[in-house]
Amino acid sequence: MTSSQKNVVYRLIAALVLYISALTIPLQGVWSLIAYLPSYLVIGYDVLWSAGRNIARGRVFDENFLMALATVGALAIKEYPEAVAVMLFYQIGELFQDIAVGKSRKSIAALMDIRPESAVVIRDGAEIRVWPEEVEIGEAIIIRPGEKIPLDGVILSGSTTINTSALTGESLPADKEVGDSVISGTLNLSGVIRVEVKSSYENSTVAKILELVENSAVKKAQSERF
Repeated sequence: MTSSQKNVVYRLIAALVLYISALTIPLQGVWSLIAYLPSYLVIGYDVLWSAGRNIARGRVFDENFLMALATVGALAIKEYPEAVAVMLFYQIGELFQDIAVGKSRKSIAALMDIRPESAVVIRDGAEIRVWPEEVEIGEAIIIRPGEKIPLDGVILSGSTTINTSALTGESLPADKEVGDSVISGTLNLSGVIRVEVKSSYENSTVAKILELVENSAVKKAQSERF
């Protein structure tokens, strides 16, 4: 949990204590407002500030403005407990979302490690290191221990153990030998293998996964991005 997230948790706890205290005190009129106002400001001051700042910049209809409008409106009609409760639930939701986004970013960063940087292709009897995008279907590539498999293919010679955890989550390595298929993005652990490429990099397993991850935010619905 980041420092900003911890700060929100502390504010939630403080606001909740103040809110419960206000609920237990039988007050009326302006005294009731005074009792609920501290908890409202503790948990909602940043929303009010952001709403005011965005209005000054000409950006009115965002979630901060809507939350400020709803809760200030509740205060105006003397629904003080409801105003504080709405702001509390909103901040709790924002906290959970922030935590989830942080975990997603870490997962994406880890996923970027599966991207192969190069491939060793056999051309005219010589081994040439090229970009994976430059390898054509049907060509043979050499993959040594400790290297990522750059392209999908079938083993022509050699045997090895493959770590597929980055793609499949499987913790146990898989043994591979001649005739077995291997997929891009996995890690060659032991032997040297020669693989016949069966798909271009653009159509490889790793490229499709990375494309889905990188484009996920772009393909969200308008309501989700609002």
